[in-house]
Amino acid sequence: MGRFAHPSEREFARLLSLYGLTWLYEPVEFPLSWDDRGTPKSGFRPDFYLCQSGVFIELTVLDQRLVTRKNKKVRLFRELYPEVLLVVVYRRAFQELLRHHDLAAPEWAA
Repeated sequence: MGRFAHPSEREFARLLSLYGLTWLYEPVEFPLSWDDRGTPKSGFRPDFYLCQSGVFIELTVLDQRLVTRKNKKVRLFRELYPEVLLVVVYRRAFQELLRHHDLAAPEWAA
């Protein structure tokens, strides 16, 4: 299944495949800020792209108190790219999805 930045992404990819969805992992980076010459300085690369629906998915299983920085990036992304569909899947929703499929939550998702 290739390399993933976090084990949760591998599990999520398996679930997407279980549902028969065609997906790409981190296929595109969207610039969020630029220097004076117009060169991107920072960006946001959603974890998954669902090919059939054109939806990007950002998975975050960080402890809720640590997601502030990511939420800030998501807000800026949505301001700059309102035409791009992005779904953020937070830890609790991911845990529910694992339970729904009778999959044990690994220690990073517990």
